Amino acid sequence: MTLLIQSPAKINLFLRVTGRRPDGYHNLFSLMCRVSIYDEVVLKPSPGAITLRCSDPSLPVDETNLAFRAARCFFEAVGRKEGCDIRLTKRIPIAAGLGGGSSNAASVLLGLNHLYGYPVDRDELMRLGRSLGADVPFFLFQSPALASGIGDELEAYFGLARWPVLIVCPPYHVSTRMVYQNLNLQLTNCQKQPTRTHLNKAAFNPSFHLCNDLETVTLALHPELARIKDCLRSQGAVGALMSGSGPSVFGLFVDDDAVRRARAAWPPDRGSRLFETELLTGPVTIIRETEPKAGHSGKARR
Repeated sequence: MTLLIQSPAKINLFLRVTGRRPDGYHNLFSLMCRVSIYDEVVLKPSPGAITLRCSDPSLPVDETNLAFRAARCFFEAVGRKEGCDIRLTKRIPIAAGLGGGSSNAASVLLGLNHLYGYPVDRDELMRLGRSLGADVPFFLFQSPALASGIGDELEAYFGLARWPVLIVCPPYHVSTRMVYQNLNLQLTNCQKQPTRTHLNKAAFNPSFHLCNDLETVTLALHPELARIKDCLRSQGAVGALMSGSGPSVFGLFVDDDAVRRARAAWPPDRGSRLFETELLTGPVTIIRETEPKAGHSGKARR
């Protein structure tokens, strides 16, 4: 059996950093939602080792890749000395604050669990996700969520409408580790600080809730991101924000026509990628059985 898995991106609709932990990580409070930009993961059982092929030659295809590590983690958890062939087609920009690598890892865990008849329950799957990275549990959770702790403590959030979104991704990467290392907790960006109690009583409101403490670092390094935010608002966005540690910036729009007009009017800006997308607020079918594709590009390693 071969599985085709849609591996979505995410955005942070707000992100507050609430403190630094003794282990060097930061506690945060964030509202996270998947969006309809998808990588594609094709999974096939293999009697040999784990192999990974990727459409993007800049990504590693060995144990330093989260998708590879997710497969190894799954087989160790279920006590199987088996492997699988993973073929990854990348569409989500890399190191852009959109969670592509974490999404790929979660997709591999979900897919392998499906292939082998669900030997791992939801709690154990979430534990495996936490061992791989802070954002992986969110993609296993498969719902808009209020995230706390290091981002891995999740509570489903039901106050989101289906907002159309335009994402602008500049042609460079930002290191999440570097952003957190340079964050000054005395200079946070969220003057209006939404709380769990407030959010559970009221629907998400872009004019009140959109804030990201990490902008204080990334926008200082890349001032053009502030201009992108301004441009999105001038093109009709009801609000604009950097996602995660950046550099991707998104705008929320009232309807699909407004997004299309904004994209059509977007000025050339030296290689930024634009994505018309939407918030995924409900259940999404991401796994289906399929026939393998021939001629997939990319190298394989054992």
